[in-house]
Amino acid sequence: MLGKLLSMFGKDLAMDLGTANTLLYTRKDGVVLNEPSVVAIDVERNSVLAVGGEAKEFLGRTPQRIRAIRPMKDGVIADFEVTKQMIAYFIKKVITGFSLVKPSIVICVPTGITQVEKRAVIESAQQAGARDVKLVEEPMAAAIGASRPIYEPVGTMVVDIGGGTTEVAIISLSAIAYAESVRVAGDALDAAIQRYFQDEFQLLIGENQAEKVKMTIGSAFPLPEPLVMTVPGKDIVSGTPASVEVNDTEIRMALSESVKSIVYAVRKALEKTPPELAGDIAESGLLLAGGGALLQGFRDLIAQETGLNVVVDEDPLTTVVRGAGRTLEDRAVFSDVYIN
Repeated sequence: MLGKLLSMFGKDLAMDLGTANTLLYTRKDGVVLNEPSVVAIDVERNSVLAVGGEAKEFLGRTPQRIRAIRPMKDGVIADFEVTKQMIAYFIKKVITGFSLVKPSIVICVPTGITQVEKRAVIESAQQAGARDVKLVEEPMAAAIGASRPIYEPVGTMVVDIGGGTTEVAIISLSAIAYAESVRVAGDALDAAIQRYFQDEFQLLIGENQAEKVKMTIGSAFPLPEPLVMTVPGKDIVSGTPASVEVNDTEIRMALSESVKSIVYAVRKALEKTPPELAGDIAESGLLLAGGGALLQGFRDLIAQETGLNVVVDEDPLTTVVRGAGRTLEDRAVFSDVYIN
């Protein structure tokens, strides 16, 4: 009863605390925040200069006294203090004005998270101002966000490609029957592009530029029309600014190893799936969510490799946080999906 009263007066939140981006959801307004998980810190003064999108612009452009930090790594907290400050900043940005009641928060976490990592997430949110913290696994949240029948005795397969991890899960009767978490996702694709430019062209490019290349001409499957892009950077030999022109075939080759790792995780999950659930998945198809689902041709590649119908969620970037948000809206129905 007390919890219900507090929820009435407080502004409860769902949070997808991701390696690349953090998203916040409220029952009233839906997705209210989508910002990069980056914090810029003045090392000399030990103060936060910028958080989110503004801080991301600092990456690779800061003087010695300023550090642009990504406090999340592989879907879990790598820097506790910075993560706490980042969460507090995002909460204050969403909950404006005076509030007597601290928010209750549902946070999405990877399936392979350890007890120590769970504790770090909960404590960082509590110290950032949360009244109560619940955790839900990302594939479960994605299935709920895409309105999959998680409570029925029917197998649902979810592949959530985030920034730090790719989560592959088979869900039935509101529980995860099998899960595979691989630490190859959006960040690994960006790093592969950076390595490719360094090895093939002796050109150094930054994280933001690599992400831009991935989003513009990156692909996992041959495209109907060729794409070309001019990419600026720094020549390793001369140390001077330089640029090269690359096409989608070259970038696809650069991404191939990372993409193969994700496809292998999907195939491995299917091999481990009981025949009854595999039959359900053959009928209903595979749900693809997360920012990585937007890589051109990924859907076609997975369909070719598995023989399944692959469905990309209508808004894959927000699937997970929308699912966590639905658990906020009806806690009585979704109470058993929380893992803490």
